[in-house]
Amino acid sequence: MPAATTQSAHQRLQAEGLLAVIRADSAGAAVRAGRALAAGGVRALEVAFTTPGAPAAIRELAADEELFVGAGTVLSEAQADDAIAAGAAFLVSPSLVDAVLDAGREAGVLALPGALTPTEVVAAAARAEVVKLFPASLGGPGYLKALLAPLPELRIVPTGGVSAQNVGDWLQAGAFALGAGGDLCPAAAIAAGDDEELTRRARAYRIALDAHAQEAGR
Repeated sequence: MPAATTQSAHQRLQAEGLLAVIRADSAGAAVRAGRALAAGGVRALEVAFTTPGAPAAIRELAADEELFVGAGTVLSEAQADDAIAAGAAFLVSPSLVDAVLDAGREAGVLALPGALTPTEVVAAAARAEVVKLFPASLGGPGYLKALLAPLPELRIVPTGGVSAQNVGDWLQAGAFALGAGGDLCPAAAIAAGDDEELTRRARAYRIALDAHAQEAGR
């Protein structure tokens, strides 16, 4: 596996601090939403495979070198291959899917399996550099903190239940980075093509991330 590729990907993920999970009714809507989010300072974009034509959206967004673009809800080797061919820098799954991890490893693309319980998280971490905690809303930041107490070396990306108001709570609990979908990219705003609303929400998240970074640096 080209380790330098996945190494740089997880470093970029940590630097960005936030993955915007985009679910849209079309590839065009996903691209438009991604650009609106980027205008607000959120440059790490996860286009879910529940979006029709997801690879086309990934390809178009990934053409912008300022963006960090990957695929979400990747559940099969075929989807992983399509995402990688489109230029995805990372693959995210809601659960541990061996075929997706194998495809990512072979291509040198960072793959984040989803897990929730301690047993699932440890199993996922045995195969992946970074693990998605999903749905993180079930336990909140307190659960993440408890999970990392005996497992401090794990890189965990909570997804589900993340908002601009609790960004600091998740990061203080030990999150490696965060994933945000419905609160950051509401389906109604994407469907309506409401770029201003998406950009406004992205800015709120970016302000919260920057505030936490400043506080941590003191």
